[in-house]
Amino acid sequence: MFISYFTERPYQDEQGEYINTLDLAKSNADYNPVLGGDLYHRYLDEKVYAEEMGFDGLVLNEHHSMPACMGGVINVEASILARITKRARIVLAGNVLPIWDDPLWLAETLAMIDVISRGRLVCGWVRGTGRESVTHNTPSPYNWERYQEAHDLIMKAWTEPGPFRWEGEHFDYRYVNPWPRPLQQPPPIWIPGSLSKATVKWAAERQFPYLMLATEHEPTKRSFEYYDACAREAGHETGSQHRGYLFKVHVDETEELAEQTARKFLQGPSNPFLEGNQGQVRGFMQNLPGMNSRTEVLPTIETWAPAVARGAQRQHKKILEKKKMAKGKDRDYSGSYEEQIAKYTIIAGTPDQVVEKIRNVLEYLRPGIIAIWDGDGAMSHEDTMRALRLLGEEVIPRVREIGKELDLHSPFEVSPVTNKPVAEAVGVG
Repeated sequence: MFISYFTERPYQDEQGEYINTLDLAKSNADYNPVLGGDLYHRYLDEKVYAEEMGFDGLVLNEHHSMPACMGGVINVEASILARITKRARIVLAGNVLPIWDDPLWLAETLAMIDVISRGRLVCGWVRGTGRESVTHNTPSPYNWERYQEAHDLIMKAWTEPGPFRWEGEHFDYRYVNPWPRPLQQPPPIWIPGSLSKATVKWAAERQFPYLMLATEHEPTKRSFEYYDACAREAGHETGSQHRGYLFKVHVDETEELAEQTARKFLQGPSNPFLEGNQGQVRGFMQNLPGMNSRTEVLPTIETWAPAVARGAQRQHKKILEKKKMAKGKDRDYSGSYEEQIAKYTIIAGTPDQVVEKIRNVLEYLRPGIIAIWDGDGAMSHEDTMRALRLLGEEVIPRVREIGKELDLHSPFEVSPVTNKPVAEAVGVG
């Protein structure tokens, strides 16, 4: 089992208060670079401590022009972690491929990170949201085409000796010969997502593990079953090494302190995907042509209200009416704190309580990769460090034993390509 740590790295102001506003409606005139630097140091320090506490991976994600996530350029953070950490994998979840007008530059950047980290990079490709297309002036109708072509170019640049030419639909190069090449040939590719059937099918055909992002358990299980069906159709076997799940977990010294702190998940910067603030996805901005099919969506659409702004209005209309939401104004896709606790999309408690709840998740979804999401919203550095210590000392060792008991294997134990133990897999990174 592969156990990793994730946080959105929110921007918190000098008073410990948070920016609440419409998505992409807040001027960066309110950004304090000195405070921003302090926060980057805080989040990097927490990642280093997470490695010390035994996490296998350190997960970074990327959003743009959004106070709820300071990871606008995750490759910079990954470069720093490549040098200041020693053991944990650096998991990118992930680079937004369609916004790159020069994917060869991205191939070079990631190869350098892999070399500096001594082969610890895990790459994730995402299609992004309307936010990313707007902020980087990317033609959204070609989102899926650009995603696939950029991936194909990068993989060839990493694995085939150059120089060679590339003449595609969206990218043309007269000379492809990146220096350096990555240490891993190629670095592992994991695909994060939550909505698109097309992306799941594409990942399954290539045997890329799929990482579900904080989705409810029943639709998540059915989405994994769809992955399995697509893989079988392509002639591949699947196992826990193909399944990843990211979910919110906070462990604390007492049950009362755990609840008090875990409620901070639902506070903080204007994240349109968190209950308890005025942040909202603006449909006219997110619902851009080409971002997602209006019909080919995963079962997670049933509980993902922001999907209304991402191209699935018809399927989600009844859900919106039931929740009495005004068109274009979305509340948290996972519900209130009490609702999330009840359906395990937030897990909080003492170490004993948390371990038993994680067991239930592992038994039901059977992922070989898990990402524990903590230290977010209005949580302080002290909240995060306290939880990381308890996770390392009392939770992670027991979760590993549960993983062994349930026969859950990570892609580093059983190859997602050969479905054999990695020690027996020849030529698989």
